Amino acid sequence: GDGYMTELFPSIQPEIEESTVEQLPMAKEVAWDFTSGIPIYSGGRPVIVTEAEAVKVWCWRALKTARFRHDIYTWDYGCEVESLVGRPFTDQVKESEAVRYVREALKPNPYIKDVRQVDVTFRDTTLTISCTVTTIYGEVQVHV
Repeated sequence: GDGYMTELFPSIQPEIEESTVEQLPMAKEVAWDFTSGIPIYSGGRPVIVTEAEAVKVWCWRALKTARFRHDIYTWDYGCEVESLVGRPFTDQVKESEAVRYVREALKPNPYIKDVRQVDVTFRDTTLTISCTVTTIYGEVQVHV
């Protein structure tokens, strides 16, 4: 019954967690001011963050880069497609493409186990992305 389940999972779960953490060096990134989009310095030196916060910084910067690429892509490519098809992409199509794009941008990172609750919003020329990222250190919320 219940006792069997409790015994089974703790013996499996921690091993997976530990081996993943042991194989990778600790995640480190320069601390980031997400509001102004610049690195945080203290006494002339960049502040270093580690573990979950470091992965969050990495995600933010990866998505920021991907977002600009994506904006350029939608403008350049979108106009051509519109002239051919005679109608713009629906927001739904753009959003599902962007969600796929977010996953593709983040998934290769070995510190990231899952990317969930991806929410993408288009307002005129502005694209906002938010998602929940499961890292090997725990969950972080990313908003770009």
